[in-house]
Amino acid sequence: MLEVNPKLELSTSAELLLPLRWIAILYGRIPVYFTLTIGVHYGEDMVKAVMAGARAVLVASELVEKGIPRAKILLDEFSYWMDEHEYPSVHQMLGVMSQQKVQEPAAFERANYMKALTRFDHRLP
Repeated sequence: MLEVNPKLELSTSAELLLPLRWIAILYGRIPVYFTLTIGVHYGEDMVKAVMAGARAVLVASELVEKGIPRAKILLDEFSYWMDEHEYPSVHQMLGVMSQQKVQEPAAFERANYMKALTRFDHRLP
């Protein structure tokens, strides 16, 4: 008999890298709006998502873990970052760190590959 298993696993910041990378690679190449749906726990994560090309982010795990008031803190962190870096609008930030908009797209791929390799834990259990 099938049963519902009520096990809840929340996302972590460690899950941000891969979807962020693919949004940055695909932004501007296909006519869709991207949403980063995993690993967003800080205002800076939201900044990275928008600059990679995401038009929206989901922060459900962060709100489940820390409560609804955390939403205002995330938005404040995001706004503070924009002010500090003199971005008057989110639209101006959108996709500025995508592969299409960086000066050397091949370097973008190599840098992401090297970063992924250095973070890889290759130890066997």
